[in-house]
Amino acid sequence: MLKGKNILLGVTASIAAYKAATLVRLLVKEGATVKVIMTPYGKEFISPVTMATLSKNTVLCDFFKHDDGAWNSHVDLGLWADVLLIAPTTANTMAKMAHGICDNLLLTTYLSAKCPVIHTPAMDLDMFKHPATLRNMEILRSYGDIFIEPSSGELASGLYGKGRMEEPEVIVRKLVDFFETKKKS
Repeated sequence: MLKGKNILLGVTASIAAYKAATLVRLLVKEGATVKVIMTPYGKEFISPVTMATLSKNTVLCDFFKHDDGAWNSHVDLGLWADVLLIAPTTANTMAKMAHGICDNLLLTTYLSAKCPVIHTPAMDLDMFKHPATLRNMEILRSYGDIFIEPSSGELASGLYGKGRMEEPEVIVRKLVDFFETKKKS
């Protein structure tokens, strides 16, 4: 159960973003409060309206509203969350996180988050096994970040191999296990 847990879900620009809708629904069903941060290009893959409806919270993307100056505090978001779950995590986002580049709200929140960070990579098999991606994953692990490894299967490119974001049901199960283990220690 995730009752009472605050989950900050980062959604990046991957075709696997469609799985984020099911993921949010399952997290809410488990009792979690979910806030979604989408990267600007992530919004091209799944609608913020869909994510807001399922999470019952406004989707965040920008640092501030241009019309009234209200801003989304990356610091407050990082303090609010019990976990920052990035699903899907693209190679681009991992590279930026590994090297401290923060050119959007999700990346800035990542750098200020006090909570555990869990990545669910999603990309084509050649991107996933590229030395730069593997190195960036190791860098992120050295920061304490956790990875839910992608599965193998047919990819959006039509190729077959490792790179599919894990299924939402598996991610939720691993998240429940993470909190259970944390509670015991």
